[in-house]
Amino acid sequence: MAPPPVYNQRSPSPSQPSGKGEVSDLKMQLRQLAGSRAPGTDDAKRDLFKKVISYMTIGIDVSSVFSEMVMCSATSDIVLKKMCYLYVGNYAKHNPDLSLLTINFLQRDCKDEDPMIRGLALRSLCSLRVANLVEYLVGPLGSGLKDSNNYVRMVAAMGVLKLYHISASTCVDADFPTTLKHLMLDDPDAQVVANCLSALQEIWSLEASKSEEASREREGLLSKPVVYYLLNRIKEFNEWAQCIVLELVAKYVPSDSNDIFDIMNLLEDRLQHANGAVVLATIKVFLHLTLSMTDVHQQVYERIKAPLLTLMSSGSPEQSYAVLSHLHLLVMRAPYIFSSDYKNFYCQYNEPFYVKKLKLEMLTAVANESNTYEIVTELCEYAANVDIPIARESIRAVGKIALQQYDVNAIVDRLLQFLEMEKDYVTAETLVLVKDLLRKYPQWSHDCIAVVGNISSKNVQEPKAKAALIWMLGEYAQDMQDAPYILESLIENWDEEHSAEVRLHLLSAVMKCFLRRPPETQKALGDALASGLADFHQDVHDRALLYYRLLQYDVSVAERVVNPPKQAVSVFADTQSSEIKDRIFDEFNSLSVVYQKPSYMFTDKEHRGPFAFSEELGSLSIGVESADNIVTAQRVEANDKDLLLGTSEKEESRGPGNNGSAYNAPAYDGSPALTAAPQTQLDLVSLDHTPAASVSSTSLAIDDLLGLGLPVASTPAPPPPPALELNPKAVLDPNSFQQKWRQLPISISQEISISPQGITALTTPQALIRHMQGQSIHCMASGGQAPNFKFFFFAQKAKESSNYLVECIINTSASKAQLKIKADDQSTSEAFSSLFQSALSKFGLP
Repeated sequence: MAPPPVYNQRSPSPSQPSGKGEVSDLKMQLRQLAGSRAPGTDDAKRDLFKKVISYMTIGIDVSSVFSEMVMCSATSDIVLKKMCYLYVGNYAKHNPDLSLLTINFLQRDCKDEDPMIRGLALRSLCSLRVANLVEYLVGPLGSGLKDSNNYVRMVAAMGVLKLYHISASTCVDADFPTTLKHLMLDDPDAQVVANCLSALQEIWSLEASKSEEASREREGLLSKPVVYYLLNRIKEFNEWAQCIVLELVAKYVPSDSNDIFDIMNLLEDRLQHANGAVVLATIKVFLHLTLSMTDVHQQVYERIKAPLLTLMSSGSPEQSYAVLSHLHLLVMRAPYIFSSDYKNFYCQYNEPFYVKKLKLEMLTAVANESNTYEIVTELCEYAANVDIPIARESIRAVGKIALQQYDVNAIVDRLLQFLEMEKDYVTAETLVLVKDLLRKYPQWSHDCIAVVGNISSKNVQEPKAKAALIWMLGEYAQDMQDAPYILESLIENWDEEHSAEVRLHLLSAVMKCFLRRPPETQKALGDALASGLADFHQDVHDRALLYYRLLQYDVSVAERVVNPPKQAVSVFADTQSSEIKDRIFDEFNSLSVVYQKPSYMFTDKEHRGPFAFSEELGSLSIGVESADNIVTAQRVEANDKDLLLGTSEKEESRGPGNNGSAYNAPAYDGSPALTAAPQTQLDLVSLDHTPAASVSSTSLAIDDLLGLGLPVASTPAPPPPPALELNPKAVLDPNSFQQKWRQLPISISQEISISPQGITALTTPQALIRHMQGQSIHCMASGGQAPNFKFFFFAQKAKESSNYLVECIINTSASKAQLKIKADDQSTSEAFSSLFQSALSKFGLP
């Protein structure tokens, strides 16, 4: 009778062990095969080795079979050797005790008759990376560098570099760098030469800071005999090795012009290489060698143009983007060289967005008087593209071309046609460009305003576009009949406008409109000033307060401030300085060109700008200070890096309780006043001032005229708040600081200036930390070096547990400090900010 079926039970998968018993079975089977010589033993070992490796890969601990794996490695099967070395290398570096078991069989394999096994064993031995086993590496490495097989020598050359990183003194004492140099100059195998060169460059670059001899050795690599020796053999190297050689040659300083031409002749055929990295490395050599020879340098641009355009059009989109990035850099330096090849930069329908965007930048850069019409025609086609981001970028490109050309008749007509397309995103981008065009070409105001005046403000929702439209309404209020009424409707919806930029432009525009057309704009200005003074955004509030005080003081002064005589903008500011562009050019054929920024901006945390500082608190030194000294504590663990994530948050707006919206109009003793009857519609620009009038009457006249109803200057000022006192012995642990920084909103965010004495005194972060501690402000974390320093300070209110947290980023080159303050008690943030700035201003003073 058959047994009953068993349900809801699954047998374990053969690829995964069901428990420790599976590993134990593997261990027993490996031990049985360790000394077996029977036919088929190697095949059985392979199956078991594959299981061990698969278990190890998915994270199962199989270290218990270590000794059995070592015993089974006594075979001539290279496949088994490779799997054994993989297993050994994985567990030995984490367990020094187990690694001792590997030394004997690895050293034995380093003397095997099969050169492949010798090389694999030497590579595995050097990859253990256990400092206690360094003494066992010297002998096999020395033998490997003299081995008759080129594969073993190639592995040994890289093994020297691994040894250097484990123990630099052992590597140098064994004179391995000198051996590598001789091997590089004498070895017949090109790959061995390349490995020696790569290892020597890294070793001597690290040793150069320790000794003058290493510095001389590094310079010796750039000597003429070595450079020409490598160049003469460059065709023997693979692509990787050729790039290393070319990178070395790019640093070579030729003795004369003949030297330059010899090198260029040797490398001429490398420009036709199929590998893009080799071509770019060769171009870098050509460009750097001819920097001092203007005519030849220009000829180089002509010569390298064809290879670059060929690389750009062939290959993957990623390669095209990399080549385009280098082309863009060259075009920015010599646009006239590439102006005739503008059609190569037309976008293809199947290209990804990032390639199309870069091509649009290229078309903008190469545009000149001879090709502008064709380029703008092509860009206008893209403006109707179904791909909205590309359509936006193409419109911006047309605008950039218009701003850099002298004859813009056709371009302006094209831009105005965009406004008739009745697409929101097209209208938005075009309005921003029309504003810039009017700043540079005021003579086109009549044509532009005629079209812009037909656009309904309700159809413009993007902040930048709405700000541009409002700017034109204010700037050309006398030419746009409905300007006061459009502005008035926008002011009625003040509370629904979330963009501070739009509210700022609205204040300025209604002020300009009032100075030109006061009867129609009087009510709108009053509503705008009242809303601005009550606004939660500090900049909006301050601008409204400035306009209010200017109107109180003198309308003619207000007009000179708000609407002075303007000159056409000749050149718009470039986002990159020439120094940065030159630095990027020096780093040709690297990621700097792709990122369009020097390498230190994305690799070296200490040299990043104040707004691109490291997001990891682990790079700062953390400490809790007592009242007497500063104790630098351990670095924060990796999971504590969340602290600085709060520093990159969007700045939070200050609440109404802290923005000073209840400020009174200032009392200016003896200031001239405006005499105007509120019931009459007078042009305030032409009003006379009477010095006899009092400030109070002036305030009343302005308030009544504009319908503000604000308190007059004679209102007694509120009593000053009590002085803020800090606890000199405040203590706060890093975890609490991190939690508070993440939870509290930003109370104050501002930029302040640092005195020259303070900049001079800021040689290290500790100097400022000690000074601020004397002011009862303690440092939680600090980091960086000149020109950028970053600090996290904290302070506590005396007799209370209320905390103040500060992020302070100081740029010594700009003499500026960026402050972000968070507080448990928001109402005292202003007082603490004043106290902190006062303490900072005293730094460096005697």
